[in-house]
Amino acid sequence: MTKMSIQSRTLRGSLFLAVLTFVLTGSPALSAATGEALWNALRSGGHVVLMRHAIAPGTGDPADFELGDCSTQRNLSERGREQARNIGERFRSNEVSDVAVYSSQWCRCLDTARLLGLGEVTPYEGLNSFFGRREQRDTRLAQMRELIDREAGGRTLVLVTHQVNITGLTGVFPSSGEMVVVKPGESGLEVVGTLPP
Repeated sequence: MTKMSIQSRTLRGSLFLAVLTFVLTGSPALSAATGEALWNALRSGGHVVLMRHAIAPGTGDPADFELGDCSTQRNLSERGREQARNIGERFRSNEVSDVAVYSSQWCRCLDTARLLGLGEVTPYEGLNSFFGRREQRDTRLAQMRELIDREAGGRTLVLVTHQVNITGLTGVFPSSGEMVVVKPGESGLEVVGTLPP
């Protein structure tokens, strides 16, 4: 086999893996260097982390769901609680400390945000899920954009919310605990990349 043939097969294999990653996760394949660049961006401020709550087995919430009663909601598993703590440790190990943390009022989001251990957590109605409440979609997304426009600046914003909210705002379908890094600009939000949980 010629050197050119080997290089061609290696390139095709790399492209196949990148496409497969995109198809399976909805996100582009990110190299370690890209991850490092994203942490550098977060250290510099002016960016927003849209984080899906950590692992909470199931889908949606029970029929008797009540916002102020965690016993009626789908909650973090022990694995999800550990995942949230580990993500917080990644922020600290990457020296991203000057952050403002906002969370959906759902218990699984508030617990995720608090377990990150990054400081005070501000509950915000605009980050609440509209899963099964399609009529709330436009209002929630407008509230998210308003929060970002108002608060994005010097500090990095960490917004702990739900898959439907993040997908509605960015088109990215994050897994539990995945973080979509965006940068506000004059033409809207630019998706800079994603950080896996």
